[in-house]
Amino acid sequence: MPVVVVESPAKAKTIEKYLGGDFTVLASFGHVRDLPPKDGSVDPDHDFDMKWEVASDSKKHLKAIKDALKEDPNLILATDPDREGEAISWHLLEALQSSLKKTSEVSRVTFNAITKPAVTEAMKQPRQIDQALVDAYLARRALDYLVGFKLSPVLWRKLPGAKSAGRVQSVCLRVIVDREMEIEAFKAREYWSVHARLATPGGDEYDATLTTLAGSKLDRYDLADAEKAAMAVSAVSSRDLKVTGVAAKPASRNPWPPFMTSTLQQEASRKMGMGAKACMSAAQRLYEAGLITYMRTDGIDMAPEAVHAARDAIKAKFGENYVPKSPRMYKNKAKNAQEAHECIRPTDMMMSPDRLKITADDQRKLYELIWKRTIASQMEAARMERTTVEIASPDNQVGLRATGQVMLFDGFLRVYDQGRDDDDGEDSARLPAISEGEAARLVGGAFEPELAKAREKGGDLPAAPATQLAAPGMLADQAASTASRQHFTQPPPRYTEATLVKRMEELGIGRPSTYASIVTTIQDRDYVRKDKNRLIPEDKGRLVTTFLVKYFPRYVSYDFTADLENELDEISAGDLMWREVLGRFWRDFSKALEGTSELRITEVLDAIDDALAPHLYPPRADGGDPRECPLCGQGRLNLKTARSGGAFIGCTNYPECRYTRPLSAPDGEEAVGDRVLGHDDGDEISLRSGRFGPYVQRGEATEEQPKPPRASVPKGWNPAEMDLDRAVQLLSLPRPVGPHPDDGVMIEAGIGRYGPYVKHGSKYANLPDVDEVFIVGMNRAVEVLAQKQTRGRTAAAPLRELGEHPDGGPIQVMNGRYGPYVKWAKINATLPQDVSPEDLTQERALELIAAKAAKSPKKVAAKKPAAKKATTKAAPKTAAKKPAAKKAPAKKAAAKKTEE
Repeated sequence: MPVVVVESPAKAKTIEKYLGGDFTVLASFGHVRDLPPKDGSVDPDHDFDMKWEVASDSKKHLKAIKDALKEDPNLILATDPDREGEAISWHLLEALQSSLKKTSEVSRVTFNAITKPAVTEAMKQPRQIDQALVDAYLARRALDYLVGFKLSPVLWRKLPGAKSAGRVQSVCLRVIVDREMEIEAFKAREYWSVHARLATPGGDEYDATLTTLAGSKLDRYDLADAEKAAMAVSAVSSRDLKVTGVAAKPASRNPWPPFMTSTLQQEASRKMGMGAKACMSAAQRLYEAGLITYMRTDGIDMAPEAVHAARDAIKAKFGENYVPKSPRMYKNKAKNAQEAHECIRPTDMMMSPDRLKITADDQRKLYELIWKRTIASQMEAARMERTTVEIASPDNQVGLRATGQVMLFDGFLRVYDQGRDDDDGEDSARLPAISEGEAARLVGGAFEPELAKAREKGGDLPAAPATQLAAPGMLADQAASTASRQHFTQPPPRYTEATLVKRMEELGIGRPSTYASIVTTIQDRDYVRKDKNRLIPEDKGRLVTTFLVKYFPRYVSYDFTADLENELDEISAGDLMWREVLGRFWRDFSKALEGTSELRITEVLDAIDDALAPHLYPPRADGGDPRECPLCGQGRLNLKTARSGGAFIGCTNYPECRYTRPLSAPDGEEAVGDRVLGHDDGDEISLRSGRFGPYVQRGEATEEQPKPPRASVPKGWNPAEMDLDRAVQLLSLPRPVGPHPDDGVMIEAGIGRYGPYVKHGSKYANLPDVDEVFIVGMNRAVEVLAQKQTRGRTAAAPLRELGEHPDGGPIQVMNGRYGPYVKWAKINATLPQDVSPEDLTQERALELIAAKAAKSPKKVAAKKPAAKKATTKAAPKTAAKKPAAKKAPAKKAAAKKTEE
């Protein structure tokens, strides 16, 4: 039987089912070879010779394949249909050369979906390994290795705490850091808008927005403050208004194209809160189960037979009106799109989500997303009518506009609409019947609820004339029929994983197979943290990016990285030689590396300090020197780093002045420095400021005690309000609460890296408030520990108590997730359907427990030593022997499978 090799066991199992017993299908478990993670694996001096190494875990998988080839020397490589899949096949062929005979036939097959028709059709069209795709892989792997293993050591030497650099990883990090710099440099701009509630002669109400004032068109920032807004409100409320024009125009919305890798990751993030890595993991399982097509693709075209199947499914499920006259065709507009693969779609269009038999929630939801998007992409457009109503005063000094939209035919929107990263403000309000020339009457009291709500929230009131009403962020006329709302321009939003992938795609950085790993890597390196699904650069990430932009600007340039991706695409098309591309890259890159060899750490920090100066030291409100130390007034502020990689701003007058603040200090931050709080037991107690925030210290460092007792000031405590008593309390932690009533082990209360806690032995339980650490008593501590042990759930009360077991311990009837059961020690025995908890006797319960125990020898062995000492030695022996007895059949089975 020919040997078919795929990447994963799940894929192997599915394909083996389709191919039957005529083939031996085995899994390679991904790549079987890789470059050793050490210097010298790629040798630029010898034409970029690459030293490959078989991974230890891969040796057993290779052995299984070699053993199978002894039975049939013909090899079919059926790995994924992309560059990575081609590379896995190439590595397999290279590693298996010694096991292949001269007469062996080696072929490569690819399929875009793991379905029986796709697999059997692929088997009829074998080919050879595509060397151009392999060359593109070799070039990419060599480039990534050279940047990682040559640039990372420069970071380690010149920038303490930096972990690594990467060809695409560092550029992706720069995208995030650049956005954060934009946000910090952003200056909000105030503006106001004016709105009126109007009514038709028939009494139907609608809202309109001021668009013309004093006969001129109103631009966004024309009403720049409350004074101008108040004048505009007066201008509207003091005039009669009438409708001067009504225009209704038909409009339509076309569906979104089917998914490719980047858009799937974006939409999964928007609609399901799923990260790129989790999304691709769920998609991989759906693909291996034969439910969707290949999930790493930058193509959005769909196979003709799939288009027809989608149209048939639409007609069957939604009716002929939802099927467009001709199939929809899509072409990718993204930079560097290879159009090499089909879109991500269901393999069976009639397999709607409600028919899917999948228990994993993430896979089920992701399949539903893919199915809906695919079906919607071939549906009829949504049709609507958009109406614009113009309203004006007789003197044309004031003009307002009302807009509305009515859905005439929902089309694809019946199935699916794409999520939005930010609200685009589309006006979908419905308007009543309005006729040109009719009066537009102002509706009194219309804005009173909104004014009341604004007052409840609180805030500063805008300056308003005596004739107008005011609330935080609002103004209105006395009748509350016309109102003005205050707005401020917003900085660009921080990236989510979805919007970051979208930006990378726009820039041409990375490829479908790399998006998820890049986003994960910069978080694993602690260069970026995720907060409320937004990506925020850490200080370490800022420093690395600034260093690279300063000393290696070309290699973190968006255009250079995208151009290099283009060259890799040209290699895969056979238009460029991969070693020539590497040669040009290495010639310039090695010179850039040499240029940093003489740099000292102080020079690097000074350069980064200067580069970040506009953001680290913004202008002061009083016009003073922004670098002057606010604590001592003598030293100057500059950038400092710790070996941990953290960065902070410190005073040059150290150690006399210990002023520090974070790299990104909040506006108006109060300076925190050393001050003596008092004395306790002859020791000086002081408040100090460190790179990780304010802390209190007992005494001074000496040769006998180089690290005196210290305690960080808890989050939420104001360092300016710190006094001697509170400092002594902090330094006395952890505080003994008392011995636990069950075992006498001391319970302690303290503050750790995860906040306030109580501790009993090796068990910790969090306290909700820092102040409780100093007052928590025994009852409360025992309660919190017990809640933690049950994971915050109250232990369920038994339905009945049936007395003591002969071996000790109560027998209880409990109510469980799958029905009532009898419980003794660690044995849980489900009640038969014909036995109710009320009718269960102790004798019957003992029978159920004994029957269950016979099936669970480990649980019985664990219980009996406590009740009968005579069984203490025998039980472990029995438990130890049983697993060993099962090993022999397992070996025989393995040997049999190898022989087959």
